[in-house]
Amino acid sequence: MTKDRYRYFRVEARELLDALSRGLLDLERAPADRALVARLLRHAHTLKGAARVVQQPAIGDLAHAAEDALAAHREDAAPPVPRERIDALLRIVDDIAGQVAALEPSQLAAEPEPAAAPAAAQATSSAPEDALQTVRVDVREMDTLLASVLEAGVHATAVRRTLLRFDHAVELARALGDQLSPRRADGAGSGAARARALVDELRRTIEEGQRAARTHADQAEREIAQIRAGADRVRLVPVRAIFGGLERAARDAARALERPIAFETAGGDVRVDASVLSGMRDALLHAVRNAVAHGIEPADGRARAGKPPAGRVRIEVERRGSRVAFRCRDDGRGVDAAAVRAAAVRKGVLSRDDAGALGADAVAALLLKGGLTTASVVDGVAGRAVGLDVVRDVAVRLKAEVSLKSAPGRGTTLELAVPVSLTAMTALHVHGAGLAAALPLEAVRETVFLPPDRVTRTAEGMAVAHGGALVPFLPLSRALGRSTSAGPRRFWSTIVVDGGAGWVALGADRLGGTSEVVVRSLPAHAEALPTVAGAFLDPEGHPQLMLDPAGLLAAAGERAAAPEGAPASRAPILVIDDSLTTRMLEQSILESAGYDVELAVSAEEALDKARARRYGLFVVDVEMPGMDGFEFVRVTRADPRLGAVPAILVTSRGAPEDRRRGTEVGASAYIVKGEFDQGRLLAAIQELVG
Repeated sequence: MTKDRYRYFRVEARELLDALSRGLLDLERAPADRALVARLLRHAHTLKGAARVVQQPAIGDLAHAAEDALAAHREDAAPPVPRERIDALLRIVDDIAGQVAALEPSQLAAEPEPAAAPAAAQATSSAPEDALQTVRVDVREMDTLLASVLEAGVHATAVRRTLLRFDHAVELARALGDQLSPRRADGAGSGAARARALVDELRRTIEEGQRAARTHADQAEREIAQIRAGADRVRLVPVRAIFGGLERAARDAARALERPIAFETAGGDVRVDASVLSGMRDALLHAVRNAVAHGIEPADGRARAGKPPAGRVRIEVERRGSRVAFRCRDDGRGVDAAAVRAAAVRKGVLSRDDAGALGADAVAALLLKGGLTTASVVDGVAGRAVGLDVVRDVAVRLKAEVSLKSAPGRGTTLELAVPVSLTAMTALHVHGAGLAAALPLEAVRETVFLPPDRVTRTAEGMAVAHGGALVPFLPLSRALGRSTSAGPRRFWSTIVVDGGAGWVALGADRLGGTSEVVVRSLPAHAEALPTVAGAFLDPEGHPQLMLDPAGLLAAAGERAAAPEGAPASRAPILVIDDSLTTRMLEQSILESAGYDVELAVSAEEALDKARARRYGLFVVDVEMPGMDGFEFVRVTRADPRLGAVPAILVTSRGAPEDRRRGTEVGASAYIVKGEFDQGRLLAAIQELVG
């Protein structure tokens, strides 16, 4: 294999180009900042030197041109950097990026040497992932990782030494066998006494060895777990790595449309897998361009609306357990529902009557399906109906949850919640008909034992009743392409799985617990079933299959929507509590009583859910981080859309003043956890919602 002589240069060059791009955008906001000019000069100078080391004079010359353009503004008495010069410098950055992209091994092999400089636009769209696939590691993190490795090695050595005690135990057992042998010539009495002494020593040796080995093995496992966590931290990339490109995209779109914007970011220290971040970069590039083109109003429109002249586009990132939420917010005009309806009619997606009946949520869902544009003309920023198509495709590829919310005149929020990593995950192991496989635990909604007569046959296939609706049923054997066993069975171990577009019930013989696994793609020559997402190695080193929730749903033969609750006349109950134990307990009680239940871990999340879907009741904890239960009830009582939804406060606070406050904010009932009785809870719910 030919050595890649430009590998490290490409990594360094892209880091320097990113720093130059971000710095120039900062300079556009503060054109007289001499310290910033000096920093940009250092970046350009470093890039020039690195280019000349690897004998790339064209890149070196461009970097030198950037130095010349900046040098005139570094002195205190120098004029501020004009906007036109910043535009020219950004073009230089784009030109260098194109030449750096041309140094990819595939590009060098495919093109003759004189043709090694594709256009900047092509380079930007097809640039490889060096910047995301290669990370620089904090020395302190590496020291911690190495310390854990050394500590684990110490305990592994101790286990090895402990095994020598078992060698001694083997010798004792051999001696004991000799003592008990009928061929021995000494007397039976002395032989029995000697055998007893050997048995006692053998028992002590084994017990001591077991204790020592168990202690060292436990410690080694803890250290190895720390090593894994440290390795995950090292290989994950902070999301701020994509912020510079997003700001540049927003800035260029704003310049093209002559709309000033203020670009903001939050959560840049959150880390995700490089492949996840790469996909999110593609989706968010289109999201920020859409925000500028479709959301931010022209200056006169913002003035009429009483808004600041500069439109606000904000990227927010936050960790939510094993997932990361990326949000693109703007303070623009919001989704033009009438224009979306008209576009749907124009394309023949909907009839005029059906389009007119669409509510706000349905309009958002229609946009996310893709293929529609509300732009009146096609230009370099919008009009080809591909922006949300890209978002949707990225969401499918990354198994993301997507939502689009808009308020007329106030702005739009697009959110994608993606796994931190597409490879490392917690898996639930399942067994059936002599087969074994696993499921991503985060897709599991419930596990239940079902007798065979609970599985019914419908026109679409097998199904089970769950949450007041029929959920397609799929035996594990059929999911893995085997014929379903027709023998008698006492029950199914059933796993209710969220397949994205709906739920599916997977039938197995038994569950095998959970574990952390690293999922790999199947070899290219392997013919994978659509129900299989990849493979992993079990602790014994045997390959096992990881099932794909969406593939299971498709294989079940019905892409039904997720259960919408108990009888259609009864809306679901939203349980809001930051305690996992309390949420699960209340969910179990309510679902056993026939209610459909959804969960929220905070009052803020509950508000978002309540504004997106109709609920029949809120069951709310009081003491939660951020907004507490009292405030949640007060806010919902003041909301015209939510004020009619009853709320029950379930809390450990039983003081009279707390009960009084619950009444004052508008709670329909107040239940103290210390006095908790599920009969009382169900009676209160029955009285409120039937």
